[in-house]
Amino acid sequence: MTIVAGCDVGSLTTKAVLLKDNRLISTSLIRSKAKPQESARIAMEELFAKADLSEKEMEYCVGTGYGREKLAFVNAVKSEIACHGKGAKWLLPSVKTIIDIGGQDCKVIKIDESGTATRFVTNDKCASGTGRFLEVMAQVLGIDISELGQQSSRSKSPVTLASTCTVWAQADVIKQINSGVPIEDIGAGINLAMAKRIATLANSIKPENDICMTGGVAKNQGVMSLLEQLMGCRIRKIRKSDPQLAGAIGAALFAQEKLLSA
Repeated sequence: MTIVAGCDVGSLTTKAVLLKDNRLISTSLIRSKAKPQESARIAMEELFAKADLSEKEMEYCVGTGYGREKLAFVNAVKSEIACHGKGAKWLLPSVKTIIDIGGQDCKVIKIDESGTATRFVTNDKCASGTGRFLEVMAQVLGIDISELGQQSSRSKSPVTLASTCTVWAQADVIKQINSGVPIEDIGAGINLAMAKRIATLANSIKPENDICMTGGVAKNQGVMSLLEQLMGCRIRKIRKSDPQLAGAIGAALFAQEKLLSA
C-alpha cells in the first residue's frame, strides 16, 4: 500500500491530492494566499482532514506550480508541463494534446503514450489568454467567474472586443456596460476573445486528437465550445475528476512512481 501526495501551488488557486494505490482518495482546492507556503499548508491540512489521515502516513510528496520551490515539506519538485502531461494522461488515457489554462499562463502540450511532453508552447507574457483575464472581466461585469461561461449560450449578439490586452479590454467592457449592451452579449464577447487567443496558440503546434483542457477554464463551457468551433475539432471533457486538479494529480503520480521504483 502506498499513500502519496501532489501539491500544485498556482497563482490563483492551490490544489492538492492524495493517491492510495493509484486511487484518488482526497482532494483540496483553495484560493491561493500571498505566500506559496501558506497556500500549500492550508490545502494540505484540508486534504488530510478529508481523508481522516495524518501527514505522517504520507510516504512521498511532489510539488509543482509556480510556488513549488518554496515548499519545504515536499520530497521533490516537478515542472508544471511534466505534471499536467502525466495527470491528464491518467484522467483521460486517450489524450494526445492538452490545453492548460492557468491563472497566469496558458500552455498547449503534446504528449506521448507515457504522458511525457514531446512538444509544448506557452503564453506567459501577458494576462490575455489566462484565467486572470477572465477573472478581471467577470469582476467588471459584476458576476462570479463561474457564471461567465453561461453567457455565451444566452447571447444573441456577442460583442467584439477592440483588444485582447487585459487593460484595454477592461476599459472596452466598461464602455459597453455604460452603453447599455446586455451583460450576456459582453460576456460572450469575452469568451470569444479568450477562445481566439487560445486557438491561435494551440494551432501553432498542430494539435492531435484526443484533445482535452485542464485548469479552471476547462469549466467554462462557453470558451470550450468556441474553441471547438475555431479549431474545427472536438475537445474531450475530463469526467474522472476535476480538470483543475490535473497538475496535482500528475505530481502525485510522480511521487507514486518514485516509491514503486525504489
